[in-house]
Amino acid sequence: MNEPQQKWTETIEADHSLFDLKLKEVWKYKDLVYMFVKRDFVSSFKQTILGPIWFFINPILTTIVYLVVFSKIAKLPTDGAPPLLFYLAGVTLWNYFSSSLLGTSYTFAGNANIFGKVYFPRLVTPISIVISNLMRFGVQFILFLIGWAYYFYKGEAHPNIWILATPFLILLMAVFALGVGMIFSALTTKYKDLSMLLGFGVSLYMYATPVIFPVSSLPGFFKKLSYYNPLTGIFECFKYAWMGVGDFSPLMLGISTVIILVLLAIGVVVFNKVEKTFMDTV
Repeated sequence: MNEPQQKWTETIEADHSLFDLKLKEVWKYKDLVYMFVKRDFVSSFKQTILGPIWFFINPILTTIVYLVVFSKIAKLPTDGAPPLLFYLAGVTLWNYFSSSLLGTSYTFAGNANIFGKVYFPRLVTPISIVISNLMRFGVQFILFLIGWAYYFYKGEAHPNIWILATPFLILLMAVFALGVGMIFSALTTKYKDLSMLLGFGVSLYMYATPVIFPVSSLPGFFKKLSYYNPLTGIFECFKYAWMGVGDFSPLMLGISTVIILVLLAIGVVVFNKVEKTFMDTV
């Protein structure tokens, strides 16, 4: 005799789509975001002698090295901008992007213990990383402003109306790092060697980005190709806005914005898909 078919009275399943950023839920956990940001900021200087001074030492030493190697020895052009200010601008922007990208890429692997014990929106972690790095960027940006004020006083820096786009440029970098970082954080749950590949790839990526050279110095084909690097429009717009130099055009920034939004959408889909099952593979 056949047994009666059982009917479930309650079903537990995910109530969000793959494209859902769950920003309302993240906002409810804003105190947790603050705690994570504070933790990252404090842990960076625990048991250090110089503390936050390291925020200044890194860009200063890096800028000096670039100045000697790329300006004095390699004789790379800077579009008429003061070389020190040109490299300082590139280093300041690049430090924020690279640190945010690498930090976000370890979201699942680096927080598996926390994720396995308590629930909170997983997006809280990468967002807190981007914000904590934004604080570091703010400190280094002050250093850039000091250098910029000096050259502005000397008449060697020529800002223009595009300076108002600076917050938008920073937001684009944050979104770019967040999108790509979420993609790699999801992939590294199964393929852990991708984390090493990413670290190496980020180092190479810097040389494909106008950190140490202006786009105007590139030959025809490579110049057009550089437009499809999402960071090209951001870096060129920043240098053009603050120093009045470069081969910037709104088309550059438009292409960067579109590519970054596409990468963010891909990152959200991959991140939401993996977060449901990553504890089985991490």
